Amino acid sequence: MSQVIIGKVSESSPSSIVIEIKDEAIFEAQKVHLQIGKYVEISDGNLNKVVAVIQNIKSIIVDSNDKLKFSILTQPIGYIEDNVFIRGASLIPSPTEPAYIIEQETLDLIFHSNGEYNFPLGKLVQNKKINLYIDPNKFFSKHIALVGSTGSGKSCTVSKILQDVVGVTEAKNKFSDKQKNAHVIIFDIHAEYEAAFKLHEDEKFTLNILDAESLKLPYWLMNSEELESIFIESNELNSHNQVAQFKRAVILNKELHNPKSEKITYDTPVYFDINQVLKFIKNHNILTKDADTGEIKIDELDPALALQFPHITLTTEMQLFGNVKFTEKKSGKINGGHYAGEFNRFSTRLEAKLQDKRLEFLINPLKKNKTVFQSKDFEDILKQFIGYIDKANVTIIDLSGIPFEVLSITVSLIARLVFDFAFHYSKLKHKEDGQNDIPFMIVCEEAHNYIPRSGGAEFNSSKKSIERIAKEGRKYGLSLMVVSQRPSEVSETIFSQCNNFISLRLTNVNDQAYVKALMPENSNAIADILPNLGQGECLIVGDATIIPSVVKLDLPNPEPKSQSIKFQDEWQKE
Repeated sequence: MSQVIIGKVSESSPSSIVIEIKDEAIFEAQKVHLQIGKYVEISDGNLNKVVAVIQNIKSIIVDSNDKLKFSILTQPIGYIEDNVFIRGASLIPSPTEPAYIIEQETLDLIFHSNGEYNFPLGKLVQNKKINLYIDPNKFFSKHIALVGSTGSGKSCTVSKILQDVVGVTEAKNKFSDKQKNAHVIIFDIHAEYEAAFKLHEDEKFTLNILDAESLKLPYWLMNSEELESIFIESNELNSHNQVAQFKRAVILNKELHNPKSEKITYDTPVYFDINQVLKFIKNHNILTKDADTGEIKIDELDPALALQFPHITLTTEMQLFGNVKFTEKKSGKINGGHYAGEFNRFSTRLEAKLQDKRLEFLINPLKKNKTVFQSKDFEDILKQFIGYIDKANVTIIDLSGIPFEVLSITVSLIARLVFDFAFHYSKLKHKEDGQNDIPFMIVCEEAHNYIPRSGGAEFNSSKKSIERIAKEGRKYGLSLMVVSQRPSEVSETIFSQCNNFISLRLTNVNDQAYVKALMPENSNAIADILPNLGQGECLIVGDATIIPSVVKLDLPNPEPKSQSIKFQDEWQKE
């Protein structure tokens, strides 16, 4: 059966094609197919067909009898050549070329599972019979931005996609007989994803949950920026002196505890004793010196320090890590030290941090035998995140119990550890002419909370770590899924590196404009649908999808704990 011509091209450009329908009867007969977001076919004068998506429909009164004609604005998204769909707008039809309602076989050709496009993402909103298949390698190996207003279904969308990846279907583990090699780390800021991956023990699906109680992240893994952001107030007048002496104390203490390590720097991730660093700062605050020679005047030393480091001759400076009694000041003979009294607030704040029970996972994490983590335990610390302790495909970092003042540092530290692992492992594989065979995806839920577009120094560490992954991670088998309800408030650097966008309903005008600007040129117009999407409906654009599409995903099973509380139902109970 031959296709019915609905109209002809009246205007044509690489970004838009206008189709004019002069017969009102034809428009009425095909109205169900002529809706915003649906597709049309246009001849290009040869045997090829251009496929375009409808953006706008306008009726125009032709004469005094109220006879109407219709102008349909479309955007070209690709063309069919030799029975293959090709993305892009390199073929543009000329005016007068005929336009048709898209045939089912054309839709099947575009959307059916083939070759690389074999990962089902959902069903087309415009045609519920058609599944959208994406290229999973292009989707997961390149960074993903997933955005949507609160209540639009972000958590369910994330859960469904990740459940399909790791083989969780209808609360069953599809891969219970054989463990697969997927590795996903989720920064879960509201403790909602555990429910989505917790299966019955018979399913043999191991979930790795790390929260403020079970997470072990020793402070000595922090770099200089992270250490200073947690222990030093940058707005104090003498903060430069605090930084100088703290840095000196940390480096000296690292050398003291790691005598076999060479070239130790402020950033070297080896063990040091933060309590001894506190003593060093306190001692500098009260030490006395000979007025003539400048020599530090010590009356009593802590013998325990010498016993702790029998392999080292303790210099006077290193002795300040212990309990020291200084000679009292005498006018003209024994003076106070250079920093006498200057570190009162610094030492008090440092001491308060070390005694804060909420920070135990950072300040005083203990191994199962109740001893502290040393440099030699680095491997066990790393195993928490990379999934090989219990062969877990999904690791959830529950950030809900992490104090806000160390949230950025916690995210930064974990992201940096995983990046460094991926980097060095990739280098080892490159030497064998191979590549990273255990790629990771890090999911940054509610990303605007710790990688904001603008903010104070407290966000510097997490922004730096995540931005580094965004810029370099793909080469080392490390990708990001950045999830946010406020995309305009998330670091521009991170979103600019995303190759795939999934957008649910966005009601904020600034967010709509921001997301639209980030999308590729040929999908700008379809983004106008963002404020009108239903719950669970999303627009997907990017390298992984054959064309920009609006799809509805099935609900995950089990679901995350992200449902809204039904206020009125609860309030009306006795």
